[in-house]
Amino acid sequence: MPQEQLDTLCYKIREGLPKWRDIFTWQLFKTVLMGQGLSALICGTAVTSQYLASIYYLDTPMLQSFINYSLLGITYTMALIFRRGDGNILQILKTKWWKYLLLGLIDVEANYAVVKAYQYTTLTSIQLLDCFIIPVLMILSWFFLKTRYRIIHYVAVCICLAGVGAMVGADILAGQDLGSTSDILLGDGLVLVSATLYAISNVCQEYTVKNLSRVEFLGMVGLFGSIISGIQLGILEHNEVSKIKWTWEIALLLAGYALCMYGFYSFMPVVIKMTSATAVNLSLLTGDIFSLFCGLFLFQYNFSGLYIVSLVVIFIGFILFNTVPTLNRALAPASEEEGCDNHAAEFDNSIQGCVDEISCAQAEQDQTKSRLNQRQSACVVINSVQM
Repeated sequence: MPQEQLDTLCYKIREGLPKWRDIFTWQLFKTVLMGQGLSALICGTAVTSQYLASIYYLDTPMLQSFINYSLLGITYTMALIFRRGDGNILQILKTKWWKYLLLGLIDVEANYAVVKAYQYTTLTSIQLLDCFIIPVLMILSWFFLKTRYRIIHYVAVCICLAGVGAMVGADILAGQDLGSTSDILLGDGLVLVSATLYAISNVCQEYTVKNLSRVEFLGMVGLFGSIISGIQLGILEHNEVSKIKWTWEIALLLAGYALCMYGFYSFMPVVIKMTSATAVNLSLLTGDIFSLFCGLFLFQYNFSGLYIVSLVVIFIGFILFNTVPTLNRALAPASEEEGCDNHAAEFDNSIQGCVDEISCAQAEQDQTKSRLNQRQSACVVINSVQM
């Protein structure tokens, strides 16, 4: 092959490959950073729950959920009460109360099911089966949000799941296969139910955040979540709550759990709006690893080098997933406060805008020509008069 053709071929190959600066952008760095912030909050909830259960023998998941939903209601539901116009809470309840009631029920039961699963199955099974939320999310996003994934996204998901497999292997080698084995089939079923409910909740959250409002979603979840969790708390855990010997340590741990969960619920819609529910849940896979790292110092867990390998592999898969944007064909109007851009509508509007600009330019040219003709005819008249 001649040298000129070889240089041309190498040039085309170099131009066809994506540049590093096009991949590792500030947007990707911000997405990774915010996703790991959510993982840190999940780690905070896990550590405080572990302290409450193992040291103070406090097993009240509905009480912890009720405090979180109450905080959401105090802030975001109150914001909806004082809002004017169509975004007011009365207008929302008139048209969509039953939708948010179902969403609140789904979210509450998803939290309860995964906590209840620890009584019947092992930590390894929960970590593995909890990844079931990823394929369910992708399927639901495909049908309801019209999200279209590319091959690189499926490869990235497989890499992240391989990282989870390494983490589970590290748990087994380090002897961290904690939990109960009283009814493994029931426990595994609860994990799968919880993952499915979480996927439904996250898809609804992505649609609401990108098309309506983050405050509306959090306000309605806080309202109905506090009502449902309060009723369930009174039915299922009233005896456990009455037996609590309140100390400042228990109160501090409950407050720490509530603040971490409140921060997670508040910031997760922001990250979902930037990326997608699937990308956020991929970043949350590192939360279990962070919890294990904390357990090395707080609960004397045994260390394994596979934890580092798992963390690196999950990071690689998450970055790979976010390097190429997904295609979203869902067409829905965006709200004035927060919403998703309707790309098709923008494209049509841009075309119409170009047509309008061309028409205006053509009209200005016609007006200029008519003025020149008038001036020329006036000059001819003046010259004829002078002659």
